[in-house]
Amino acid sequence: MLTKNCFLIYVYSRRSGQYTMNHDHSKKTSDGASFDRSGSQDSLDELFLDDYWKELENIHETRGNNHEERVALVVKEPDEGELEEEWLKEAGLSDLFGESSGNSQESVVFLSTLTRTQKAAVEKRVETVTQTMRKKNKQHQIPDVRDIFRLQNDSKGKVSSCLSFSVRTNENKNETQDFRLGTDEQKSLLEDKPFLDTDINLEISFAEQAANLKDSSVGKMWKGGGGDTLLPNFRLPKDKTGTTKIGDLAPQDMKKVYSLALIELTALYDILGTEFKQQKAVKIKTKDSGLFGVPLSILLEQDQKKVPGTKIPLIFQKLIAQIEEATLGTEGLLRIPGVATRVKSLCQELEAKFYEGTFNWENVKQHDAASLLKLFIRELPQPLLTVEYLKAFQNVQNLPTKKQQLQALNLLVLLLPEANRDTLKALLEFLQRVIDHRDKNKMTLNNVAMVMAPNLFTFHGFGSKAIEQSEFVMAAGTANVMRFMIRYQKILWTIPKFIVNQVRKQNTESQKKEKKDKAMKKLLKKMAYDREKHEKQEKTPNDADVPQGVIRVQALHLSKVSMAIQLTEELKAGDIVARFLSQKSGNLQTLKREEVFLYEIGGNIGERCLDDDTYMKDLYQLNPNAEWVIKSKQI
Repeated sequence: MLTKNCFLIYVYSRRSGQYTMNHDHSKKTSDGASFDRSGSQDSLDELFLDDYWKELENIHETRGNNHEERVALVVKEPDEGELEEEWLKEAGLSDLFGESSGNSQESVVFLSTLTRTQKAAVEKRVETVTQTMRKKNKQHQIPDVRDIFRLQNDSKGKVSSCLSFSVRTNENKNETQDFRLGTDEQKSLLEDKPFLDTDINLEISFAEQAANLKDSSVGKMWKGGGGDTLLPNFRLPKDKTGTTKIGDLAPQDMKKVYSLALIELTALYDILGTEFKQQKAVKIKTKDSGLFGVPLSILLEQDQKKVPGTKIPLIFQKLIAQIEEATLGTEGLLRIPGVATRVKSLCQELEAKFYEGTFNWENVKQHDAASLLKLFIRELPQPLLTVEYLKAFQNVQNLPTKKQQLQALNLLVLLLPEANRDTLKALLEFLQRVIDHRDKNKMTLNNVAMVMAPNLFTFHGFGSKAIEQSEFVMAAGTANVMRFMIRYQKILWTIPKFIVNQVRKQNTESQKKEKKDKAMKKLLKKMAYDREKHEKQEKTPNDADVPQGVIRVQALHLSKVSMAIQLTEELKAGDIVARFLSQKSGNLQTLKREEVFLYEIGGNIGERCLDDDTYMKDLYQLNPNAEWVIKSKQI
């Protein structure tokens, strides 16, 4: 196995505008025997990194044949305190410092939902910014985060945690259901609940798990996972209130998810003693039209004029479709490059004819299409994994256990911009389909990871200074991160329950604050009056007519507008959708079953698409003030 003694430094040459590669093959075997491509699907032990080096040479050759002038994307070295200040802004806590520091009520609500380890991460960054501002003689009043927490303690008696939120039941307006798990209770739950080593616990903060297990006997069972190259069969235990995937929540709640994921990832890295620093790219001039070397945002803006609502660049989709049009069983698919001169010619022709619809795809061979797909990824002005988080993705390999590596990747995926995340998802799904044909194409998980890692992690835009300082990463390390992303992609696109619960808590606290505003009360009263008037016109039964243990489900676009559903212990969201779809009339004939879902709307959540296995009684107890609506999901 190659680890420390086999690595790559990718150095950018100012004179040639290209990268040069420094290899260290000091641990290669003397007999030169090639590895068996049909070997273990999960283990890197018996594999050399031949595919990785060959792919790098192909990339270098491609860039060597491309004499077009490129502008390097320079990564800015942050000044003292600047990194932490930017972090606080990204986390939505910019009102804790600077001129707006006196108006931090929104942050008080936000901070009240954080865990112990999350609060520690915030305090650490605020203290750094505070010290920096004092050194620079800035006059802004900077409140201590600990004082804010102390104010919460004084007013509430106890600081709320991420799994603590209260909802008012419909049965008794003066009674409150309390869903509260403090730090001690979280630790108790972690120890008492029968989670297996291969279970990914989404109910408890990842950083809290790391802190609680760091020195415990339970933690010892997990140690050693980082060195073993076999990938465990991680799984997500069933959650009765439903699994939440990326894309299931409304945009306003996803903003909260982003802030919480950033704080949680930072807290996890702090606990594990791993450096987490967001990089910052200096803005540069980029192409504002075309296909290759164009920012994803501009590509999608172009594409949405032709195909409204598209979330993945059309050229990216077409290249994948072209590869799959031929059999995915082609031996060496993705590993064997296309002819460099032909690929360059195709690239130029695509630039001129793709949007005109005059490009002849019959001339594109499968290996050429695969090379064009990888070229598209490499030529993005900023890496698909983003400048901000590319190094954090690389550093995942340094975390102690595979479970913690997977948890960190889960949070990093949540932090990606939507366009990057959607494109990455399409790529990983395609790569898995290639791997599914490994018996014929000889491309196992390891082989695909080796080939694709250089395309995602060796990025042409970084300037020489950044490359020299970071020394990039070990080839085996980036390939291992690539393996994780392909193998566990379904888990990575899941929003942890503890984060969803923190969002619920934030919404609940914000609603309490809003209710104290007289103007808001007046507005709500008017809205309630207009809604009641509308409901009477539609002759739809009022919520007051719904008996206890029954929910009213709306389906305005289906033939049956609403239906009263009796809650039982075994009733699932999919069962309710099936009842509506059994009414064979109206718009139902044009809807496919996989496109229709039950939504949880309002109460302590903005909007949430429910998976079919959600137990409705359990969810109703979690959010009794929600409305329930059946509609198609826009994918």
